[in-house]
Amino acid sequence: MGFGRADRDPRRPVYVISVAAGIVSVHPRTLRIYEDEGLVCPARTPTNIRLYSEEDIRRIQWIRHLTQDRGVNLAGIKILFELEERLGKRILEALYDEGMRNKASEQVAAAEAEAETG
Repeated sequence: MGFGRADRDPRRPVYVISVAAGIVSVHPRTLRIYEDEGLVCPARTPTNIRLYSEEDIRRIQWIRHLTQDRGVNLAGIKILFELEERLGKRILEALYDEGMRNKASEQVAAAEAEAETG
């Protein structure tokens, strides 16, 4: 993740909801829904303002990838998160990375096809 300096703790909550939503290109209401569903749990300030960490941002990116690119609903994602916690493995990170590799391969193939026809 290239959000902060290398010496910054990725678990440290620093992003308010509007900034976090902008980073992952969603509406702030979407982040509230993810919180209501138990998929993310942002920190709260004493005045009850949500603060998201870089780890939260990464988790939201996984959720977006699974819902948009893999067709998984929020209940399915919750089960995947629970399995990942029980097994102690990075299942979602592997799925996300695989999806990004596939997307990049598709973009390369499309560019090559266009270059051949152009």
